[in-house]
Amino acid sequence: MSTEDEAIAEQLRLRDQVSQETPEGFAPKTAAGLDVHYTDRGTAAVCVLDLATLEVVDQAVVTGSVDFPYISGLFAFRELPLLLPALEKLSVTPDVLVCDGQGIAHPRRFGLACHAGVLTGIPSIGVSKSANGGWEMPGPNRGDWTRIEDERRPIGRTLRTREGVKPVFLSIGHKMDIDTATELVLTLTPKYRLPETTRRADRLSRGLD
Repeated sequence: MSTEDEAIAEQLRLRDQVSQETPEGFAPKTAAGLDVHYTDRGTAAVCVLDLATLEVVDQAVVTGSVDFPYISGLFAFRELPLLLPALEKLSVTPDVLVCDGQGIAHPRRFGLACHAGVLTGIPSIGVSKSANGGWEMPGPNRGDWTRIEDERRPIGRTLRTREGVKPVFLSIGHKMDIDTATELVLTLTPKYRLPETTRRADRLSRGLD
């Protein structure tokens, strides 16, 4: 996509392909974190973890130029040109993608997690540090959540992953329901606020792992 209007048209074209249902028999064993670090170029990292142990089972890095400008709501068009080649470099196909960004909690209901999920066909979740919609603070305990809403329609959850720590903002991407997504994010946050997938991909993109 070369222009903002073309990118928006592409989102509107693809968003009807989003499924808000988890595939029958879905029993993920691995989850991949996706992240891009920017300097004068972009470094995309994908880190696949075993969900039982949270140990790294595969990872890949791709570095290249970033040609699409930063425009709110069009984050995927900056990141996916590098993230998709990184996913293709993996020897292990992850069972679920955990994106550092939005899913359906997006102005056009088609954030980065939706886009990545639709293009790859892999179930996906968006976990963000900021909300896109109305929300109230959840209770203080790990696992407490409140709905993220837009025009009184639920589009995600504000989820407490650590007691006494700011919540994260969760929305489904593709081939995923919100309860399953919540369970997965809690599995991925045994010690820290952010999922281990996101933490490890961020470190890998910065050359720290």
